[in-house]
Amino acid sequence: MEKTCPVWVGYLLLSPLRKMFQDPYKVLTPYVKKGMTVMDLGSAMGFFSLPLADLVGPEGKVVCVDVQEKMLAGLEKRAKKAGLNDRIETHLCSAESMNLNGLRGNIDFALAFAMVHEVQDSAKLFNEVYEGLRPGGTLLVVEPEGHVSEYDFAKTISVAEKSKFKFINRPTVAKSLGAYFVKM
Repeated sequence: MEKTCPVWVGYLLLSPLRKMFQDPYKVLTPYVKKGMTVMDLGSAMGFFSLPLADLVGPEGKVVCVDVQEKMLAGLEKRAKKAGLNDRIETHLCSAESMNLNGLRGNIDFALAFAMVHEVQDSAKLFNEVYEGLRPGGTLLVVEPEGHVSEYDFAKTISVAEKSKFKFINRPTVAKSLGAYFVKM
């Protein structure tokens, strides 16, 4: 947990200035459609969660997973204010496991934005995400450029592939390193 983003940073991550270079709709629209069940790993206070809820529509669902209760409480408050709380399900996980057994094979798309580098065992994370995805489900991993080196990101891609993910491509995300995978 020593690498976990402090709660106060969660407020900074919501900055409207961030939307200028990492617009959630621009990042997510190629991957998310109405009616999907999606997972936001390391959701914090919901910079991507609320746009995901908008994109999946009333028939869809967003499972927001974070290790910090205060981050999820902030997300729940923002979702209620935006009228999206009926589409968002928050899930407090532990450093050891996401504990998402009830979701096995039900997730259409998973987003891991700027959080894999905070996880102690990325292989375990990728294995759990793989189990949560339905066949053909996809995963977008994005890490902050400069904070995570190209070398370390290549290792992240390799770990995901060893967890049975098929690498598709390296999408462009501003100030970031991205990788897109599918569960075959």
